Amino acid sequence: MSDASTLFRFVQLEYPWPLGPTDGRYLLRRPGDSADADPAHVLVIATLGAPERRRLLAKRKRNAQPEPDPTPVATGRATVIDVGAPFSDEPGARAWLARADEQDVADGLAVLNHALHAFRLVTADPYLHPVGRVQALVARLGFGAGEQVADGLWTEARELTPRRGRQPRAKVLQPQARLAAVLGGREPALACEELALRAKLDLDHGREREAALQLLVALDAAVAELQADPAAETLGERLSELRGQRDQIAAAAQSALAGPLSSAEREVVAFTLGRIEAAFRARAVANA
Repeated sequence: MSDASTLFRFVQLEYPWPLGPTDGRYLLRRPGDSADADPAHVLVIATLGAPERRRLLAKRKRNAQPEPDPTPVATGRATVIDVGAPFSDEPGARAWLARADEQDVADGLAVLNHALHAFRLVTADPYLHPVGRVQALVARLGFGAGEQVADGLWTEARELTPRRGRQPRAKVLQPQARLAAVLGGREPALACEELALRAKLDLDHGREREAALQLLVALDAAVAELQADPAAETLGERLSELRGQRDQIAAAAQSALAGPLSSAEREVVAFTLGRIEAAFRARAVANA
């Protein structure tokens, strides 16, 4: 990672579980870069915390005690180091750190989730998932020299606490009420809701081809399920709008089979996803 005098910015996130990939350093190039291009980031994965429990592993069956103590858990730490744009001097690094904010954390989180998505694919494990900002135990921004940052040290860093605005009571209670309705069997969960969430996840993480393909299925499922829903009478205009998007989404999905989407196709995918989500909200209000 260059000589000891070179300063690199980093984002460090910790989660209350191991992140998945084996501890170590990983070089990441930007999507679309050739294999011989310079890396853009170094990702350092480390597992911290819980002691080894070999004694418990040796005895597979044992009686469970009432009110047991919490099981020790490991902590996963990811350090995303930007090696593509090192600082020329320490004043420049300090100036960046003074103005760095949650957007810098989000940029680092995107790199981490890109790696976790690749790990999910190569391990063929559908239960692996991306991580979010609100799940992080701590988020740090800072800079350091050479191997220093990769070894978990730094010249200067600070922790960021996300701002959580106060939400109206009705907005807080609405998901709880609907959860009770779904779990109690009073309201069915729709397949199109899960499909739309998957499309949104892909779109949010820059996987636009996957989002287009997923959204075509989500759109067809949404039209079929919503028109059979008890709230269908109040959703007539929204259902017509969704049907009107079908040809454009089908075209975008067809393009996605061959390669990247055009800017116009990306806009269609984002717009249609937004209209499906609006239909879901309208259904929730009608069924409340």
